[in-house]
Amino acid sequence: MNFGLVSPSYVIPSPCSTGLQSTDERLPISKNVGRVGRLGCFSTQDQLQVLNCDDRKVGLSPHLVIGPLQESSMVKKHLEGEANLKFKVVRTLLIDNYDSYTYNVYHELSVINGVPPVVVRNDEWTWEYIQHQLYEEKAFDNIVISPGPGSPACPADIGICLRLLLECKDIPILGVCLGHQALGYVNGARVVHAPEPVHGRLSEIEHIGCSLFNGIPSGRNSGFKVVRYHSLVIDADSLPDELIPIAWTSSRDTLSFVEAQESNVTPNAFGSQADQHISVDYFSKNIKTLCSWASKNSRGMENKKVIMGIMHLARPHYGVQFHPESVATSCGRQIFENFKKITKDYWLRSSPINERKVSHESQLFRKMPNGDLIANKANGRNPFTMYNTVMLAHERIGARFLKLKWKKLNGLASQVGGTRNIFCQLFGNQKAENTFWLDSSSIEQGRARFSFMGGKGGPLWKQVTFKLSDQSDTTVKCGGNLLIEDAQGSLGSTYLKDGFLDFLDKELQSFHCEKEDYEELPFDFCGGYIGFIGYNLKVECGVTSNRHKSSTPDACFFFVDNFIVTDHLYDDVYVLSLHDICQPEGSTKQLESCSTLSWLEDTEKKLLDLKVSATGRFKKQTSQHVMLDPHNAGFLAEKSRDQYIKDVEKCLEFIKDGESYELCLTTQMRKRIEGIDCLELYLNLREKNPAPYAAWLNFASESLCICCSSPERFLRLDRNGFLEAKPIKGTIARGTALEEDMMLKLRLQNSEKDQAENLMIVDLLRNDLARVCEPGSVHVPLLMDVESYATVHTMVSTIRGKKQANLSSVDCVRAAFPGGSMTGAPKLRSMELIDALENSSRGIYSGSIGFFSCNQTFDLNIVIRTVVLHEGEASIGAGGAIVALSNPEDEYEEMILKTQAPVRTMAEYQNRLQSNQS
Repeated sequence: MNFGLVSPSYVIPSPCSTGLQSTDERLPISKNVGRVGRLGCFSTQDQLQVLNCDDRKVGLSPHLVIGPLQESSMVKKHLEGEANLKFKVVRTLLIDNYDSYTYNVYHELSVINGVPPVVVRNDEWTWEYIQHQLYEEKAFDNIVISPGPGSPACPADIGICLRLLLECKDIPILGVCLGHQALGYVNGARVVHAPEPVHGRLSEIEHIGCSLFNGIPSGRNSGFKVVRYHSLVIDADSLPDELIPIAWTSSRDTLSFVEAQESNVTPNAFGSQADQHISVDYFSKNIKTLCSWASKNSRGMENKKVIMGIMHLARPHYGVQFHPESVATSCGRQIFENFKKITKDYWLRSSPINERKVSHESQLFRKMPNGDLIANKANGRNPFTMYNTVMLAHERIGARFLKLKWKKLNGLASQVGGTRNIFCQLFGNQKAENTFWLDSSSIEQGRARFSFMGGKGGPLWKQVTFKLSDQSDTTVKCGGNLLIEDAQGSLGSTYLKDGFLDFLDKELQSFHCEKEDYEELPFDFCGGYIGFIGYNLKVECGVTSNRHKSSTPDACFFFVDNFIVTDHLYDDVYVLSLHDICQPEGSTKQLESCSTLSWLEDTEKKLLDLKVSATGRFKKQTSQHVMLDPHNAGFLAEKSRDQYIKDVEKCLEFIKDGESYELCLTTQMRKRIEGIDCLELYLNLREKNPAPYAAWLNFASESLCICCSSPERFLRLDRNGFLEAKPIKGTIARGTALEEDMMLKLRLQNSEKDQAENLMIVDLLRNDLARVCEPGSVHVPLLMDVESYATVHTMVSTIRGKKQANLSSVDCVRAAFPGGSMTGAPKLRSMELIDALENSSRGIYSGSIGFFSCNQTFDLNIVIRTVVLHEGEASIGAGGAIVALSNPEDEYEEMILKTQAPVRTMAEYQNRLQSNQS
């Protein structure tokens, strides 16, 4: 492995007009407000139990909810500057509406502004505290309001943002998507359902050439194409006189990413108009001409273009409905550059002129670029939540000094029968209990290079098993019980108040391994933890609670001190052993462990004596493309076909109402098993469905075996500090003949739905990496590449970035787990929604298998295409991403397709077992 009940729907009136409704339909808005999860700002015929119903501060005064917004008596001039002040940096307050793209905006602003913005969630600071920072401390030059799920009419969705837009009339503000809708809503416009939800698709944009779009082309075939993620829009007919539409879609048609690439951006298409200064007077005099498309005489929005940008006539407030921060939006960075210039120009011409605080070395910016330190200080919150990553160096407490010894056996792997034979001969005895195998069984096209294997080994070996506390106890968020078994079989247990990831972080931080011990190795793992993180550990990564408890452990790892590595590229085998260093006081001499040398020598001898096992080779199996119903293979599905389709339809309703852009809906299939050889089953699976991130894990004390044939990397951190994610979104079956197979591959490559799925998750992973990477370093070297496996073609993208030096490997995992391809976007809201729809815990499925090395590197997969064998039961999880373009019946068929490799393996193995017995 390179390895409550929802309230009846009603309409909240707009602060300054008749309400959130359109001519043709009323947008359902929940009465439930002020909840942590904010699940419930929608209505559906099927009542769902409300999650996470604890009250919270939304930073919004009661009068902002029940009646017209009133301006505060405190309306003062904001940051007043010297006339000749030359801005070296622009300081942005970035309001996060619990979105999964906020840190893409953060990343752009960090590069453009010269200093990272301070990120504050929309319910994290009280109005009084924000007012103090803006008007007394004069800490910020502008405000950006992020995208987010839900509606600006739902106080729990929009938090403090409406009050900022109302009261901060003298501060430049840019609203993106939900922030754009909030700008319209707070000034009296209606926010209604869009003609159709548009998520992960592109549109060509026309604009009027105002300062926000300076230097950007306009119109059809100009090259200015933007990515849209929204189900709601501002109703053009309801715009008050003080709001001016400055951009709109060129047509009702949308483009897929591939279609958008067919025409390149024409940088000068806007011509000389881009350089002209267009005054507000020009807007007010020519508004009817410029915006004839929004004629008051037309009803509804059926035949009109959609507003994509607005500005306020009297305030420096702007909004864009599209996502300038998306990887596929052209000229997105230019829009942020223009907003920076708008900010600078605004403050340079403001009067009266007093001295401004221009230093960005205050506590808001000094230690934590994302501002979470002071945010938590102000609110007394846990600094490690989904949107709070503390940027502080870890102290090395109780350091353990480790020594790595290793030997390289050149070109040995094929001589002894390959990786499979090495594992079976050295670790396959006694049912391969307490063994691991991170198995790069598919190495084509350089997808993977190394396999790691081992068993219960030297004196440092131990197994750690973590189970979360009962989630019905609302006072406990992520605590749980940790069981530790050492090499001698001794057991110990402890309660981890702060959860497993905190324990793992401290463990890894305590290890010290000299770089010279491993720098000549071509792989990153040099001993450490190998195992899995279950999906329910999302509660340690920002999710409020788990609706369902897992029957399997929530995390289980071996600490590995003796292991073997196979290099599939050069056919080499490495034997490695890790041991403690004894350091007498005042001495730097490192004493070698006799047991380490003994294990290295013994293992080398065993490898050299290995013979190719004649019975150990499987006959190469040809792929079968006729779909096998899991029910016919003896599996009992948690949901029937009809129920799964109904759940897809519910997901589509959530998407229509703006609650999510994409929801990854899954289900489980289970089967009782007896007398099964788990290792033989895995060997069958790796032959039938070889995969670059496959894995075998056997935790005998837990009666748990995992047979994983995953093609997907979750996240990797290499020794140079680079992070890499490789999400998969988009899957289609292989064809039976070459021509059919190529046509199916081409169909996937050109599928608008699959491109939209993939793009949304790419932007989500960019966001997750941006939270822990150096500004400007996150990039996408490969977008929507199609890879082929034994049973399916898949669409894969690659996202990379340079980790910030003062963050740990566990910080990186915490920022991105669970993998976005298994949740949807926005991640937090989507996980709440799917938790309410799914019948049981996903357990190990949707989690991650891999390693955390003593040298602070890691490599983790996404647990898919996997059979989990636990206490006499086999379970297989499968699902798919639901987007606005999804067809419910097709989604069910795709879910069944993803079960085929493990289901067929189980069926064929058991058929062969029965034949042998008879």
